[in-house]
Amino acid sequence: MFVGREAELQTLENLYKKNSFQMVVMYGRRRVGKTTLIAKFAEGKPSVIFSAQEANDKMNLRLFSRTIYKFFHISSDFPPFETWDAAFNFIADKAKTERFVLAIDEFPYAAEGNKSLKSILQNVIDHRLKETKIFIVLCGSQISFMENEVLGYKSPLFGRRTAQMNIQGFNYLDASKMLEGFSMEDQIKLYACIGGTPHYLAQVDTGKSFEDNLSDLYFNISGYLYDEPTMLLKQELREPAMYNAIISAIAGGASRLNDISTKIGEERSKTIKYLETLINLKILHKEYPFGDNPAKSRKGIYKISDNCYRFWYRYIFPERAAIEQGAGKAVLNAALPNISAYIGKPFEEICFQYMVHKNNDGGLPFVFTRSGRWWGNNSKTKSQEEIDLVFSSSDGKKIIFAECKWRKDIKDVSLLNGLMEKSNLFSGCEDKYYYIFSKADFSEQCQTLADKAENVRLVSLCGLFQ
Repeated sequence: MFVGREAELQTLENLYKKNSFQMVVMYGRRRVGKTTLIAKFAEGKPSVIFSAQEANDKMNLRLFSRTIYKFFHISSDFPPFETWDAAFNFIADKAKTERFVLAIDEFPYAAEGNKSLKSILQNVIDHRLKETKIFIVLCGSQISFMENEVLGYKSPLFGRRTAQMNIQGFNYLDASKMLEGFSMEDQIKLYACIGGTPHYLAQVDTGKSFEDNLSDLYFNISGYLYDEPTMLLKQELREPAMYNAIISAIAGGASRLNDISTKIGEERSKTIKYLETLINLKILHKEYPFGDNPAKSRKGIYKISDNCYRFWYRYIFPERAAIEQGAGKAVLNAALPNISAYIGKPFEEICFQYMVHKNNDGGLPFVFTRSGRWWGNNSKTKSQEEIDLVFSSSDGKKIIFAECKWRKDIKDVSLLNGLMEKSNLFSGCEDKYYYIFSKADFSEQCQTLADKAENVRLVSLCGLFQ
């Protein structure tokens, strides 16, 4: 089942309609749906789709040759190309008279097997392919390789791409299309615990409950997601044990550099290098208070970017011994009472995605260009304050302040009044708007206040899906 990716498909189609040489560099984490996207785009188009293997150069060239021969109806008995240069020149000859798509999936595998491959491809592009109408897609899951070795200015291929696409996981709206049959609440809960990776969402059994799906996927040694994060780390990194410790520390509440380095027992300088690697892999990100300059701020904190990793390192990693001894059900039952509190942070991200969606559709009071979470000191009360989400116009004169609460019961009037009071900490703002997101229904009193005020918006669970 193919869902979502409308924007990505449209981008590819628009490039294809140009009827000229194109080279798209596509990358993103494993399981995010890059191969499926390429296959969908290629439907109805003459296409050569080759998936490089984690094998030596000779094997990949032989497999590439077979793929080329099959597309051009050449007998498989014909000997494979002796070199990549010969293979690409054969393609260039064909591209003179034929328009087709050439997609090389997992390009890093082929390029690591032959260090000259990027230079060979660059030479053929410059001297032969640029004058043709071939549509090339170079795709890879090794993000750092694709960004540095393909897109980077030191790469032989630098400047040859006509577009680049960083494929992300689904947002909650696209994920919900794969979770039809669940209630809106359970769709949010599943997204918060599994994330937006399409391949992971495809493992969800719509005939089972939220709890049973967690049990099957995470709390069972044969479950698909039981060992998934560590397997991916082992494929990408040389020291998975250290990275496990860092992600586990962050999942356990350590978010600042000092706290993380202390918890894992490493020096700050060494910890920073590991953190930067995890950021490059899009597993972590660094967050600063809204309005702070990242280059100068000392308030940056580290967060886990992916809900699957966030859940796994919070609930599975510390309990692996018990789960492997067959106590998975007991571990899950002990975790369930706390999962609502855990969902609070992913729920903030979901609310952020809602605001981005509305911003793009022109459904907000103004178009915001800056956004983030805010925390800082209230000089009047001498206390620390937080605002879940803040969105600002480019000149900072219009700001939306938002609170997001994943609870059964909230004191919504007090929450709204408190948000209004905290907004006074922002100077220079002329127009203020207030959004309250809630899992629970809003009280009649709060709804009345919102109806009377033009700058207040209440968004319920149902509202998130409208």
